[in-house]
Amino acid sequence: MLTLATSEGHHLDLVLLGVLVAVALFLLAAQRSGLPYPILLVVGGGLFGFMPGSPDASLDPDLVLVIFLPPLLYSAAFFSSLSDLRANIRPISMLAIGLVVVTSLVVGVVAKLVIDELSWAAAFTLGAVLSPTDPVAATAIAGRSGAPRRFITVVEGESLVNDATALIAYRFGVAAVLTGSFSVVDALGTFAYSAAAGIAIGIGVGVVIAWLRARLDDPPTEITISLLTPYFAYLPAEALGVSAVLAAVVAGIWLGWRSPQLITPATRMQAFAFWEILVFLMNAALFVLVGLELPHVVEAAREGTDDGTLVLYGLLIATTIVVVRFLWVFPTTYLPRILSARIRDRTPVPDIGHTFLVAFTGMRGAVSLAAALAIPETTDAGVPFPGRDLIIFIVYVTILVTVVVQGLTLGPLIRALNVEDDEDAHRLRESKARLRAADAAISRIDELADEAWVRNETADRMRGLYEYRVKRFSAHFDDEDDGDIERRSQAYQRLRREVLNAERGEIIRLRNQGFINDEMMRRIERDLDLEDARLED
Repeated sequence: MLTLATSEGHHLDLVLLGVLVAVALFLLAAQRSGLPYPILLVVGGGLFGFMPGSPDASLDPDLVLVIFLPPLLYSAAFFSSLSDLRANIRPISMLAIGLVVVTSLVVGVVAKLVIDELSWAAAFTLGAVLSPTDPVAATAIAGRSGAPRRFITVVEGESLVNDATALIAYRFGVAAVLTGSFSVVDALGTFAYSAAAGIAIGIGVGVVIAWLRARLDDPPTEITISLLTPYFAYLPAEALGVSAVLAAVVAGIWLGWRSPQLITPATRMQAFAFWEILVFLMNAALFVLVGLELPHVVEAAREGTDDGTLVLYGLLIATTIVVVRFLWVFPTTYLPRILSARIRDRTPVPDIGHTFLVAFTGMRGAVSLAAALAIPETTDAGVPFPGRDLIIFIVYVTILVTVVVQGLTLGPLIRALNVEDDEDAHRLRESKARLRAADAAISRIDELADEAWVRNETADRMRGLYEYRVKRFSAHFDDEDDGDIERRSQAYQRLRREVLNAERGEIIRLRNQGFINDEMMRRIERDLDLEDARLED
């Protein structure tokens, strides 16, 4: 998949160390600066390749999509909200299907008219590569910027579905370049079949994996299966020539919805942390490796074109994408409501600020980058793919512009439009859910109180715990509440953490004395950590 050529005096192990150090520095910089990490990955990955002594890198186009895409798509789908996606199906569909097609066509036409060295098929391939938004960039940046929940749902749902539409269009474009032929009728038929078959495979894999995981209770085994699941869905679909992207996405949504019944608490804590780290590492690795290859891409793209023209090409395509999105979002949001009373009655007219945010937020990321790198180096005739290096360069510039410019300005824009998320409403809804859960617990305690194995003092103590919890969250709905219950709760949690820290210190001392071994210490430490995590409520 990856070949590295080191400069004189460098060894491969030092080169790989440099890549790992770069990834770690990006993570630290994101944590220290408070910036969403996609911004630092895009900028840092590009700069890394031009640093003195950086190695030469070449990614195998045949393996880029297969290695990186399935887990990134599956993770975004798994952690999405199916109920929110259903509630916003119309705007998501308009963006994920209609806007993808329009963006591919417009970018293809603009690219062909401006860049002489691109054929029509290669230009439309560029349009298809840049038509999908990125799920990781959208959620990471929008979530940290205090964006409204519905806005995040729309851009997240769009980025999940539009990958399938875009990558099917991408395959048609690449096939047209490789073979020199294209049929609109065949493309439409293939699109419908590919999408339906991909969905069917995703559901099938989801059903099988759900059946299997319901019978497991071993975190390492379950996490391993969760890691393999996107490949179980993606690879068969890829082998059959249908939408592997939809297969991975549907499997992720299916299993994400079923996960509360399938995953034990211990596995859930470990698995969610594992996937959060994995997604970051895969994004970081992809951008660093692309950064290493970027100098050669730039050098190849320079042939016959000066640096200023190359940058202008990239900025022009990035601007085209932004303009097309604005010209699509506003009419498709408001015209149907003007023309149809049924749509007006069913869905209220969105606030202009929310619509502007959706139109503004069209960040590209790892999916477009992986698709560009997956373009074959040669056609079926054995000649170089026309403009491949130029396409990769333009894609990188577009990602740089959309992620950095939109990512840095999204927060101020949200505040300027006064459309920040209603945190109080979310907090009250969450408190109501906790109240209902506590009421359910009290009811169950009462049902079990007469069982022989339930001691009266145990039931009373547990009932008191939940009754206090009911008082605490009920206070959130009391306008006359003076905050005393919440202060007492926070004081209790502070005291409990002090006591837990004392326990940790003692087991470390016992380990250091040799009274217990490290395995015993970690088992006790895990129990203490679980109690500590529970106090976050």
